Amino acid sequence: MFTDIRMPGMDGLAFLEALKTRAPTLPVVVMSAYTDIASTAGAFRGGALEYLSKPFDLDDAIALAERLLQRPHATAQSGPGPGDAEPDLIGETPAMRDLYRAIGRLSQVSLAVLITGETGTGKELVARALHRESPRAGKPFIALNTAAIPAELLESELFGHEAGAFTGASKRHVGRFEQAHGGTLFLDEIGDMPASLQTRLLRVLAEGEFFRVGGRELIQVDVRVIAATHQDLEQRVRDSQFRADLLHRLNVVRLHLPPLRERRTDITALAERFLAQAVAHLGGNPRRLTAEALRVLQQQPWPGNVRELENCLWRLAVLAPGDTITAEDVAQAQPATSASLSANSSDWSDALKHWADSALAAGESGLHARASAVLDRVLLEAALAHCNGHRQHAAQRLGLGRNTVTRKLRAPSGRTRR
Repeated sequence: MFTDIRMPGMDGLAFLEALKTRAPTLPVVVMSAYTDIASTAGAFRGGALEYLSKPFDLDDAIALAERLLQRPHATAQSGPGPGDAEPDLIGETPAMRDLYRAIGRLSQVSLAVLITGETGTGKELVARALHRESPRAGKPFIALNTAAIPAELLESELFGHEAGAFTGASKRHVGRFEQAHGGTLFLDEIGDMPASLQTRLLRVLAEGEFFRVGGRELIQVDVRVIAATHQDLEQRVRDSQFRADLLHRLNVVRLHLPPLRERRTDITALAERFLAQAVAHLGGNPRRLTAEALRVLQQQPWPGNVRELENCLWRLAVLAPGDTITAEDVAQAQPATSASLSANSSDWSDALKHWADSALAAGESGLHARASAVLDRVLLEAALAHCNGHRQHAAQRLGLGRNTVTRKLRAPSGRTRR
């Protein structure tokens, strides 16, 4: 059976549910031009064996039908899940459509997933989508950046500790694995995990059990582990910096996120979303991007990917003098790639002065708080990206205390992670 999703009368997902009660072994292919995560996950959750994105080649559809008719027919597992949550991932390029389809399929099984991609591509968003659309959705989603925690504290953070396990351990601490019991644990920047902890992590993945630091009670957990990295783990294995057996445990299924430069047609939708979010957060009149401004954004290299684009739109929301953001505004907000501006202090301070003059002339207020919020955010993002998410190193480079960096990250204006 080939069925669409959006149809008059009964929609495709409701039809699929009714069909499965009457013909549970009939192979079903859902086809649709809508490849968002909610649609794909809903189809697989309802028992579809495949999801075919429109437009598709008729020969591919025929070949798919032949393959499905040759396999033993079994009802796909179903499970509860929200299905209607608004997806945070944005994009309609073929690579993103393939990613949505993979998320929809993988969300229904508790296999380990390794997410790879450059810094800023949205790896945590993929992990959250896998959890949100899975039968584990009602249980905790716990995220931990392993590179942002000092090695001497990471073991306790992951596995917890008993009172008196070490100096300062005045009471029992429940680790991230216990917190994620029944749900999903997302380990970001897994390639930076110390070798000693790689061994402990391997045991948890293999046996589902561990001891707290300083403890004798064997703790058993049911946790789906999703890991992410921007590094080449195979190369780190060859360099004896990462265990090959741990890589095999984590790399049951691999999802790769394309860099933004490989999906430039998605930049318009991303930029408009980020601009609207920035205006809603900072206040002020609605802003819009001109067609030429969008063309300039699409031509940028974006080495920091989606996160860098988001930072740029937040700067534009603060610094652009008018409600209509022009190509010149974009160039001023991107000094590192603009021919008209260099990355010295006088240039960006001149741009700031230009924005302040325009805002004051327009009768706006609260300028200091708005500018300070963006300054903090840009500096923190840049330092954390440069230090691979390590807060202590980033604090040293910024000349701040680690506690100050942590406080700024927790502040409403410190939206430093996507």
